[in-house]
Amino acid sequence: MECSNYGFTRTPRDVSLQELSKRLAEFAEVRGWDQHHSPRNLLLALVGEVGELSEIFQWKGEVAKGLPNWSSDDKEHLEEELSDVLLYLVRLADVCGLDLGQAALTKIVKNARKYPISAKQTATSTAN
Repeated sequence: MECSNYGFTRTPRDVSLQELSKRLAEFAEVRGWDQHHSPRNLLLALVGEVGELSEIFQWKGEVAKGLPNWSSDDKEHLEEELSDVLLYLVRLADVCGLDLGQAALTKIVKNARKYPISAKQTATSTAN
């Protein structure tokens, strides 16, 4: 499905964090919002969006992977809130001068060292 909103097309493709960062910076600049996009303000906006995301799950109990029992409207609402969180996170990293993608990869490596695979886990994963 392809639709156009504000010059963006919705087609299935990988989007880089760098592209999102560039688009967000342009979006903010042409609207004169840069003056409001301090790290503190962006963090508080991010926290607010995480709260909105949490509300979606608040009273649902456990939810199955893939959301098989959710309506398309509920899934669309979830997509919107997840997108808000991602966009504020990407913008915050950009305003702070950080490479979020590289930082995430570095964190995965650190976590792999911190939480090594045990022999039991290796045996279980090879048995499956």
